[in-house]
Amino acid sequence: MLNMLRRPHVTAAMLAEGFSALGLDGSQHAIVHASLRSFGQVEGGAEALLSELLSHTATLSAPAFTYATLLRSPTSSVYATFRRDTRVSRDIGRLPQLMVERPEALRSFHPALSFVAIGEQARVVVEAQTLASPYGPIGALYDLDAVALLLGVDHSSNTTLHYGEYLAGVPLLTRYVPLNGQIVPTAFPNCSADFENISPYVQGAHVTVGRAQLSAYRVRDLVRGVQTLLSAHPDGLLCSYPSCRCQEVRRLIRGGGLTPRPHLGISVGVS
Repeated sequence: MLNMLRRPHVTAAMLAEGFSALGLDGSQHAIVHASLRSFGQVEGGAEALLSELLSHTATLSAPAFTYATLLRSPTSSVYATFRRDTRVSRDIGRLPQLMVERPEALRSFHPALSFVAIGEQARVVVEAQTLASPYGPIGALYDLDAVALLLGVDHSSNTTLHYGEYLAGVPLLTRYVPLNGQIVPTAFPNCSADFENISPYVQGAHVTVGRAQLSAYRVRDLVRGVQTLLSAHPDGLLCSYPSCRCQEVRRLIRGGGLTPRPHLGISVGVS
């Protein structure tokens, strides 16, 4: 009880004030990553946070990954299937799950790396995904001049950086997912444990609400920051954990370098 009393109490009005301070006025398209716990005690919980986000954005999107469907072998005989209402992996957070549960939300098809979106450009975002480019929705957000919101989390949760890696030419790994009754290959990236290395290369807006730092970055700035970092340090966003798949990606980079890829977003007439 004493711990609960010490937690900052965050109201909807405080959330609204914080989002306004970040420049969100309801006209922006956004991708969000959030830790509800980081705020303290939020009045109304995750539903209140989602409600304020939806009222301050034109399109709200988020990763809705379901790692239980991911397979390492094309011959796997036991696997989880993916549906529109498949639960989001717990470590992705409560907010994307609430978005998936909304009937107006659209969710992309990818069995392991789906995105969910609500609002004006939701369809543009989710339909930009392919098995070869699962982070294509970030490309659509790039075209929309969207913002990436980090709410109580740091860049290690920032999915947008994976699209920057894609454009910079970081090698992708092959994993497998069940789709339409078959096991099919899909591209899969390195981990994000060391994504804080991007910090010196990007600038954003920051405000504190409760005990959480809220940050907003232009998606375009993040992508360009990644390209700048990797042009000088090709493995600059890979972690050093010996057992991580980052080591496989690092070997591929050392063997063949980076081969930049073309932008795969959907042009929506935004300059």
